[in-house]
Amino acid sequence: MLTYIAKRILSLIPVLLVVSFVVFLVVYLIPGGPASALLGLEATPEQIHKLNTELGFERPFFTQYADWFINVLHGEWGQSYFLRQSVLQAIAEYFPPTISLAVLAQIFALVFSVPLGILAAYRRGSVLDVTAVSASLAGAALPGFLLSMFLMLFFSVYHHWFPVAGYVGLEEGLLEHLRYLFVPALSLGIVQAAYLTRMIRSSLLETLYKNFIQTARAKGLKESKVVLKYGLKNGAPVILTAVGQSFGSLIAGTIVTETLFNIPGLGMLTLTAINRRDVFVIQGVVLFVTLVYVCVNLVVDILYGFVDPRLQPGRK
Repeated sequence: MLTYIAKRILSLIPVLLVVSFVVFLVVYLIPGGPASALLGLEATPEQIHKLNTELGFERPFFTQYADWFINVLHGEWGQSYFLRQSVLQAIAEYFPPTISLAVLAQIFALVFSVPLGILAAYRRGSVLDVTAVSASLAGAALPGFLLSMFLMLFFSVYHHWFPVAGYVGLEEGLLEHLRYLFVPALSLGIVQAAYLTRMIRSSLLETLYKNFIQTARAKGLKESKVVLKYGLKNGAPVILTAVGQSFGSLIAGTIVTETLFNIPGLGMLTLTAINRRDVFVIQGVVLFVTLVYVCVNLVVDILYGFVDPRLQPGRK
C-alpha cells in the first residue's frame, strides 16, 4: 500500500510543474505586463519601467519563472501590492472561512444525495426515481445565486432563524459559527447534491444488474445487504470520484456565495484582488486552489486502494 501511495504522489510532480507554469504564464501575458496592471491606466511609462525593474519583470521569462518557482517551494509567494502583506499570509488568513463553508456544504450534499441516489436506483422507474431525477436536474439548472437569495429570504428575512449575512469564527463558539454558515452552506450543498444524486444513481444502476448481484439475491441475502454491501461498495470508486470533484469545486467556486453572504474567504479575497488588479494575490490564490484540488484528487486515489484493493498495482 505504501508503494501505491508513493507512486500516486510521484505522479503529481509533472502535474504540479505544468500547473505552476501555466499560472505564471497567465500573469506574464497580462496586456501591458503585470506592472501596468498593478499601477492602473493612469500610470506613466516611467512608473511602469521603474516597477518592472524593482520586481524583475524585465528579465528573461524562464529566469523569472525559475526564480518564482524556487521561491514558491520555499514558501515565498510574493507580496500583495495593496494588502501590504505576503500572499501566503493573506491566503492563510482568508482560507479558514472557505474550508469551513466547503466542509459543511459537502456534508449537506452527502446527506441529501446518498439516500436519494440509493432509493432512486433501487426504485428505478418509480415515482420516487422520477422525482429524485427531476429534482436533481432542477437543482443543477437553478443558478446558485438565485437559490442563495431564496434561502436567505426564507431562513433569515422571513423567519429570522439564521443571520442574513456575515461570519463568526470558531473562536466565538461552534454553534454560532455554524449558524452563520448554515444558509450559504445549504445553498452550495443543494447544488452539489443535485450532481452527486445523479452520479450515485448511475453508479448503482450499473452495479445492481450485474451477475454477482443476482447471485447474492439468489442466495437469499437481505435486499438491504445486497444494495449496501455489494452494490454500493462496488460503485464506491465512481462515487468517490464524484465526491472529490464536488469538494474541489466547492473550494474553487465560492466567490458568488461568499460575496452574497459577506463571508471573508478565498472567494472574497479573489474578488477584491481582481478589483484592485493585485496580480500576485490572484496568482497565489489560483495556484493554492489548484494545489488543494490536486491534493483532494490524490486523497481520492489513495482511498480507491482501501475501498477496492484490486485497484492497487499488482493486485487482481
